[in-house]
Amino acid sequence: MRERMEKALRKSNAEYTEIRIENVASSWANFRGEELDKIGSSRTLGGIVRALVKGGWGYATFNDLDAIEDRVKEACESARLVGKEQSKLAEVEPVVDEITATLEKDFRQVSLSEKKSVIEQYNKIILGYNDKIETSNVGYRDSFRKVWYWNSEGTFIKDERPDVGVVISATAREGDNVQQGFESHAGSSGFQIIEGLGKKAEAAAKRAVDLLSAPPVTGGEYTVIMNPKLAGVFAHEAFGHLSESDFVYENERMKELMVLGKCLGSNILNIIDDGTIPGLRGTHKYDDEGVKTRKNYLIKDGILAGRLHSRETAAKMGEQPTGNARAIGYQYQPIVRMTNTYIDKGDATFQDMIRDVGLGLYAIDMVGGQTSMEMFTFSAAYGYMVRDGKIAELVRDVVLTGNVFQILMNIDKMGDTVECPPAGGGCGKGGQSPLPVGFGGPHVRIQNVVVGGR
Repeated sequence: MRERMEKALRKSNAEYTEIRIENVASSWANFRGEELDKIGSSRTLGGIVRALVKGGWGYATFNDLDAIEDRVKEACESARLVGKEQSKLAEVEPVVDEITATLEKDFRQVSLSEKKSVIEQYNKIILGYNDKIETSNVGYRDSFRKVWYWNSEGTFIKDERPDVGVVISATAREGDNVQQGFESHAGSSGFQIIEGLGKKAEAAAKRAVDLLSAPPVTGGEYTVIMNPKLAGVFAHEAFGHLSESDFVYENERMKELMVLGKCLGSNILNIIDDGTIPGLRGTHKYDDEGVKTRKNYLIKDGILAGRLHSRETAAKMGEQPTGNARAIGYQYQPIVRMTNTYIDKGDATFQDMIRDVGLGLYAIDMVGGQTSMEMFTFSAAYGYMVRDGKIAELVRDVVLTGNVFQILMNIDKMGDTVECPPAGGGCGKGGQSPLPVGFGGPHVRIQNVVVGGR
């Protein structure tokens, strides 16, 4: 493969050219209610050529390896048509490397019928839990991606990227009242991580039923404690995307708000994106431009300390590349994306957080939300009221809303343990979804949060 790619690159007459080839084996199965909704497997082979001429990018994709040389020529011609200014790419040292994945139980060696059997057990647990359970949705998916990357600067990388996960959902109904419980589990270490999840299936069903009798939260302004999963999603969705430098570079308002060195919170606040943490879904040694990933402080001791870059955005903004150019597949060019984004720990215990709260809210997990610039609205999966320093009744319809910069300023306590949940799903941006990412944090306490509800 390396020789074939090297030969094709010799056909380039662009300032910079790269080729990325992927061989992907994947399988999936899904139960919806009692029915097996879908099941199957696939193998795909394809690649993309990317060329740069006078600041303009040209692209060409292919599925036939014999056509690589022609695609290189096409990408160079396309780049020449759009290039009108100076090309800018941050310099990086060329590397030659090979990364081999280690799987405790290789899901490629597990039959499709066995994969179906595992999630069928979870589905039966949900449907048999209670007569108020109306339906279920249990899905399995795996992929093993072999990637070859070569660029005209001499970098050659061969990488193996496994991913496997299950998503479990239970729906309960009582009259017009419909509630759901969700659980998921995903990772890169092998098929064993999705086995033995019967308790998660039962937890999803129990939560759906329990929420039928839970009252909606009363709307108002509360002291809110986010659990680690919700804190991680907040860090990713509400702040992480604002730290993606293509967004900052193209938006004058964000340039004004996201000035390096600006104070965004108290000195206990640290938000980090790190693609090197072992075992998380956003972890990889190199990004899709061949740049080594690293630990990037976005906020350090309350101060805006950095942002995420591709080689191009780093050069345009006079900063260092961070290893955050990623693509979900060979059909797409890499764009600036997060890896594993989390809030770092503090020194408070959970009891420290709730002890002096007269009336507050413990918000747990997330089922949906949206962001618009610095404004956000998140729907927590569920929550508990905090009354006189103690966890009280279960509540539902918990919607948190506000300005991310005000929320960051209102964080006053940070838990002493970081958790990065092995959640399924992925991130969406620029038509590329789902990209495997990691997220997490400690418990986080925030003052004066607007909570929508009854």
